[in-house]
Amino acid sequence: MNFLAHIYLSGNNKKITIGNFIADGIRGNKYDHFEDQIQTGIRLHLQIDTFTDAHPTVRKSTKRLHENYGHYSGIIVDILYDHYLAKNWSKYSDVPLEEYIDDFYETLEDNFEILPQRIQKMMPHMLADNWLLSYASIEGISKVLEGMNKRTKNRSKMNLAVNELEEFYKEFEAEFTSFFDDLIAFSNQTLDSLQSQ
Repeated sequence: MNFLAHIYLSGNNKKITIGNFIADGIRGNKYDHFEDQIQTGIRLHLQIDTFTDAHPTVRKSTKRLHENYGHYSGIIVDILYDHYLAKNWSKYSDVPLEEYIDDFYETLEDNFEILPQRIQKMMPHMLADNWLLSYASIEGISKVLEGMNKRTKNRSKMNLAVNELEEFYKEFEAEFTSFFDDLIAFSNQTLDSLQSQ
């Protein structure tokens, strides 16, 4: 899953949310210097990724993209699924999306000094372009995919995946909805388990 889903699946604990958000910016298992709640968020992130990669519904989505994008298909599906989460946000949260995102950005700014350097460098771009809110529109997703393609020096052609998003919009949405219910249940159970250790 991509940023918005990981944040959402962290529950209401801000330190766990930070850990879940920064996990991709940490090499290997080098996170024991963080406080316990942040470590819990990092572990939650890793388990979410493992569950997602193995899920048959997600594999169905990635298979649709594999011929054109190869091993980048999973990254694209993560981004597309964040679009459907943002678009259907009111189904999953009573807090309006814009308010939820503003609160998250404030949490990042309040904890800036503990963020990995890679995340610190990314933050100004994330806030300036309001990445998380932009996920709700196809135009916003198109910009995200263009940015990801540039990071691969145009090798991935991920920018073109907006075509598949538009062509198979309803199929991807049905797959996201089916999968995300499973993921919420898994994340809640995993978080309970991690916090009771």
